[in-house]
Amino acid sequence: MKKPVVAAIVAMDEGRLIGKNGGLPWHLPEDLKHFKQLTTGHVVVMGRKTWESLPAKFRPLPGRLNVVVSRTPALIDAPAEVLRAASPEEALRLACEAASGEQKVWVIGGAELYAATLPLCDEVHLTVVAGHHEGDAWLAEFEGAFALAEERAGESCRFLSFRRAEAP
Repeated sequence: MKKPVVAAIVAMDEGRLIGKNGGLPWHLPEDLKHFKQLTTGHVVVMGRKTWESLPAKFRPLPGRLNVVVSRTPALIDAPAEVLRAASPEEALRLACEAASGEQKVWVIGGAELYAATLPLCDEVHLTVVAGHHEGDAWLAEFEGAFALAEERAGESCRFLSFRRAEAP
């Protein structure tokens, strides 16, 4: 069986800000719809803080196999169907093993998990939110290893898709 595509999905502002107090610094229904549309039916990998930031009624994210990464996975308060991993590498291994057919593995945050997994991703789906917001978590630069594949304007943001650049 072929290895599934590993993709990161993230929203950032013009200053690369992605988080505030464990959550998002903004509420953009358009971006949330985009996130749901892309990730439903696939496997999502998230850090413990991202897991805890999800409203209880959306935990685990419905229609997706959820994998949560924590240095202490046994302490993650989650239903049995949620996979737990002690490292980003273990989480991606579990997610790739669990993915079937045409499913993708989506890395959905937070900042530490993105920093650890972006070098392993095949794609990055980026929402760019206009302006500069207040927060405490930023996205590491990744663009040098990727090529812009698609860009479209939304009503309140821009959606960019990157694919890993081919080695020269």
